[in-house]
Amino acid sequence: MDSISSKKKREAKVWSIANQKGGVGKTTTTVNLATALAACKKKVLIIDLDPQGNASTGLGVEPDARQQSIYQVMIEGLPITRAVRSTDVPRMHVISSGVELSGAELELVNLAEREFKLVNAIGPLLDQFDYILIDCPPALGLLTLNALVASDAVLVPLQTEFYALEGLSHLLRTIDRVKRGLNRRLQIQGIVLTMYDRRNNLCEMVAADVRDFLGDKVFNTVIPRNVRVSEAPSHGKPVLLYDVACAGSQAYIKLAGEILRNEQVRVTEPAVA
Repeated sequence: MDSISSKKKREAKVWSIANQKGGVGKTTTTVNLATALAACKKKVLIIDLDPQGNASTGLGVEPDARQQSIYQVMIEGLPITRAVRSTDVPRMHVISSGVELSGAELELVNLAEREFKLVNAIGPLLDQFDYILIDCPPALGLLTLNALVASDAVLVPLQTEFYALEGLSHLLRTIDRVKRGLNRRLQIQGIVLTMYDRRNNLCEMVAADVRDFLGDKVFNTVIPRNVRVSEAPSHGKPVLLYDVACAGSQAYIKLAGEILRNEQVRVTEPAVA
């Protein structure tokens, strides 16, 4: 682990990037939002908690370089600081996912405090970063549960398609149960609409329905369908490094700006008596 210590004490915002549906742009959002936040001078860590390891691949971490992964941290007790590695993006680090993580769901079942493995491990990193983004698997199992217990908030990428609200309702119920039973501080950070095509009437209808349902929890920024975003992972790069001028890159830069502005408003607005 390279030098990421800071003289100034701070506490990272820990967010799960979660949706039980696959193919909604979850990993793409994790990697590219993290890159955009790093470009805004924030220290960012990605925890790749998906057994598929797509976030690790998208950051150029080769499979044979993942011996010290999140699996070793959660199952074998490896100190989490030893699993952190730098990336090609300044101020951005990653804890990778290894092939062993595919069996972690079964191994966690028989462990004591199985829902708290990640939150119990993550403490030493909280004063090292501004943001810790956890890329969750596309399922609401024990790995995702660990992420939600460790998080302050959940950011939900939502594809603008017919079944979007049905899947979202299921996820929101899960988040509410976790908040009531395991992590009282857990909040919805926001919903980001992904794979958006303004030429498609269905996209417009789904976006309107989601905004009616969740109001200001839905980010103004939408992530468009963009071929450069799809190409970037095969080159082991975030799209902001692959093609910063493309529509996808500009959307993630805009999303990071919206998030940082919202965070500033939360800090400065007066408390309500």
